[in-house]
Amino acid sequence: MASTEKNFTATTNPCKLCAPLGASLVFKGVRDALCLLHGSQGCATYIRRYLISHFREPVDIASSSFAEAAAVFGGGDNLKNALTNVCSQYHPKIIGVATTCLSETIGDNVPMYISEFKKANSRTDLPEIVHISTPSYRGTHMDGFYDSVKALVVSLARAGDRTDQIALFPGFVSPADMRYLKEIVSDFGLPRVMLPDYSETLDGPLWKEYQRIPKGGTTYDEIVSLGRSQAVIEFGHTLKTGRSAGLPLEEYSVHRYTLGLPIGITLSDEFFGVLEQLSGRKMPARYAEERGRLIDSYADAHKYIFEKKAILFGEEDLVIAMASFLFEIGVVPVLCASGSKSGAMEKILSEMGARYGRTISVRGNADFSDILDEAKNLAPDFLVGNSKGYAIARELDIPLIRIGFPVHDRIGGGRLLHLGYRGSQELFDRIVNTIIECTQAKSSVGHSYM
Repeated sequence: MASTEKNFTATTNPCKLCAPLGASLVFKGVRDALCLLHGSQGCATYIRRYLISHFREPVDIASSSFAEAAAVFGGGDNLKNALTNVCSQYHPKIIGVATTCLSETIGDNVPMYISEFKKANSRTDLPEIVHISTPSYRGTHMDGFYDSVKALVVSLARAGDRTDQIALFPGFVSPADMRYLKEIVSDFGLPRVMLPDYSETLDGPLWKEYQRIPKGGTTYDEIVSLGRSQAVIEFGHTLKTGRSAGLPLEEYSVHRYTLGLPIGITLSDEFFGVLEQLSGRKMPARYAEERGRLIDSYADAHKYIFEKKAILFGEEDLVIAMASFLFEIGVVPVLCASGSKSGAMEKILSEMGARYGRTISVRGNADFSDILDEAKNLAPDFLVGNSKGYAIARELDIPLIRIGFPVHDRIGGGRLLHLGYRGSQELFDRIVNTIIECTQAKSSVGHSYM
């Protein structure tokens, strides 16, 4: 009897992006820094296209520009020439050298090339060069992001006299989220260093003339000072020991708090609770009021969204935090998917579903074709995720609530607020109003009053 099992020989449409993209984003959040991709020019072009169409800002990414000869004989000369050009044209203080699939596949010894470059230019005032191994066949854009933050900490942070500052590693969030996080921490009276911080470099004012490296970002001295922090807060439920950028700081006796992205009441309360502990202050009144308004809105609108079904996809940590938020507001996340394959998301969401008496279908290493196949049997009311899910929403004729990255088909992706009570309020209102709009649109008579 012939087998009915599907056999896929290739990925159709992966629910992820490439690892060097995550690295490129991190170095956009470091002042006077530039990312250099060791590989073909096409990789840098692809990543620039994705970042520009989401943030609507100019993005420079250098490349060692592999051609056929470099792919056969090695790209050492290409990398050294690229480093020379970047130093002379951009004058950066930090260069992040991230590898692509091609350079990793042929086995280029990038640390050796960087060492040879430094020896050949020993009389020159060279920038710091931080190397990150980021082949996409070994991970996603989140691996590239987390590994780059960790590489910066390991390479530059140093011990010293303890200070009152906290280190804050926000993860892959929007510039609007970063500005809000800085506002919150400042209102608790805590000095802080956020890494990365692209709140200005990827969401800045209109320029009068082109800036090769935009102003803003975490400074070199601030990264060095991380080892003197009293504590580090990092967001990411899936951060393992090896991926955590906070772990190296524990060697300097910096206390580490690993939290979920603060979306919704529960996870935001955890974050504010840590800040109260570190600062010795109660939550400022403005945030207590934001929290109260959010709870009130839950009561006002529960009748519109209770027991609605959602399909959720994107980065693992964002999916986990959003699933917690959806359960909190009475929405059932019937399917949660991510292109990552760490296994951590499946375990966390399984336990979360059990607490709410629900069974969640969880897909790691997901492909959008698989998500569509499963969605047809789940009858969801809406999707929550980035623009890459639009084709599924269109085919199922249901709305897509756009969050995370990338948001290519709407303006303001970089200004979407997800975090804290304020961000949760914006997400809640968008979800409820989308459901109401669908109800109106599909009604034979329409409703002018809900």
